[in-house]
Amino acid sequence: MSRYPTIRLPQAPRGRTCKDRTPGPGMWSPLLSIVVLLNLGNVSAHAQPLPTADGYRGIWYANQPSQDEFKFKYSGGFATYPQQHMPIAIYCKDVDKTFFCYGGTVADKLELLHMVAYYDHRTGRVPRPTILLNKQTDDAHDNPTLQIDDKGHIWIFSNAHGTSRPSFIHRSKKPYAIDEFEPITTTNFSYSQPWYVAGKGFLFLHTRYSRGRDLFWMTSKDGVEWDQPQPLARVALGHYQISWQDGDRIGTAFNYHPDPGGLNARTNLYYLETRDFGKTWVTVDGKPVTTPLTDVKNPALVRDYESEERLVYLKDLQFDAEGCPILLYLTSKGYAAGPANDPRIWYTARWTGQDWQIRTFTTSDHNYDMGSLYIEADGTWRIFAPTEPGPQPYGAGGEIALWRSTDQGQSWKKDKVLTKNSPRNHTYVRRPVHAHPDFYALWADGDTRQPSESHLYFTNQTGDRVWKLPTRMSAGDALPEVVDYHPAP
Repeated sequence: MSRYPTIRLPQAPRGRTCKDRTPGPGMWSPLLSIVVLLNLGNVSAHAQPLPTADGYRGIWYANQPSQDEFKFKYSGGFATYPQQHMPIAIYCKDVDKTFFCYGGTVADKLELLHMVAYYDHRTGRVPRPTILLNKQTDDAHDNPTLQIDDKGHIWIFSNAHGTSRPSFIHRSKKPYAIDEFEPITTTNFSYSQPWYVAGKGFLFLHTRYSRGRDLFWMTSKDGVEWDQPQPLARVALGHYQISWQDGDRIGTAFNYHPDPGGLNARTNLYYLETRDFGKTWVTVDGKPVTTPLTDVKNPALVRDYESEERLVYLKDLQFDAEGCPILLYLTSKGYAAGPANDPRIWYTARWTGQDWQIRTFTTSDHNYDMGSLYIEADGTWRIFAPTEPGPQPYGAGGEIALWRSTDQGQSWKKDKVLTKNSPRNHTYVRRPVHAHPDFYALWADGDTRQPSESHLYFTNQTGDRVWKLPTRMSAGDALPEVVDYHPAP
């Protein structure tokens, strides 16, 4: 799709503007890009380190009012939303820090800030989060994603929700530092999933809007010069996807949006992967496919949920020690909140080398309950997810539980409930790349019935302690607060 070609900004000295280019049809003009960037916190002409916030506060967001007791299709504290944005956190052994980005907000306002921070495992402290830019919206679909190259530079991919706003790519000026970033590209993309393949560069999965939500990928050796975007799938009204990296291999799972019906009728489960930096895409058993996929019944189909009249909500994708992909997802009867669409059933689908082994995991009270799957070196599977009813029942999220399986998902034990008697629902539990045992999952909370404050939390591998990131900081760094929930056994 060529409506928004990539504009490459030269690495100009501070205070200089990008080189002029005559805009083609539908292109963001360089002048417009400069104006937008200047309005978004003056990032293109920043002569000093970027500003920081005095604490960690997440964005509150709501989508599709429902005119009933549940208020919205989904809503809440969405600093780590959505699952189609990945990765948002990466542990770097070289500096012993977990870097992460999230959707913050202006104090006492609903205005999306793109925030960058880290947890220092040596000191147990966090700095004041850096404000990369003000996205000039309250839409959490514009939340950022993060990637780190082999030189330690931190890359932030700032999404747009559709084509009404621009998207940006920024790179840290110094390795493993979050105080200064330089703008690289102004363009348009949604639901970014940038992966860095050592020795090759970036393979960037993302969505572009046309008639629907079409899946694309593009590649770059250095993050500055990008190949033309290539369409991966454009069935009916489009798709949502999740993805993950396993060395040189990148796998993606996606559903499709029927016509008619669209995103509220999302269904079916598909899987593809590439092992050669996007040159070829293959099914799970290694059979090449012709892209873009355009037929509902295509070789990537894992399960035909449309024939079962079930909607499919994607959650996570992982690989086990044998290199087999495992998909985590939820199905339901309908898109609206409330008990009428129960049961909402969680599943894992694991490729055995011969077929997909699909097993139920548990149930939830909302389609947008979002958790993460961990496959550990000893074969243990863990899921951190808001599967327990929260203070706003049948709202997105709830109380966070830790589930464990030692038989590849055949049976599950609820090890513990991490949060209890919370004032707001917890949701969108996210897994860092190379997750460190001391910073194993990151999420936020928020009231699902009305706008509220939103705090950010993390936990360790065993889930025996929960920390809240400081909402008010008087110094340059601080210790996260241990939250005593008295977890259930």
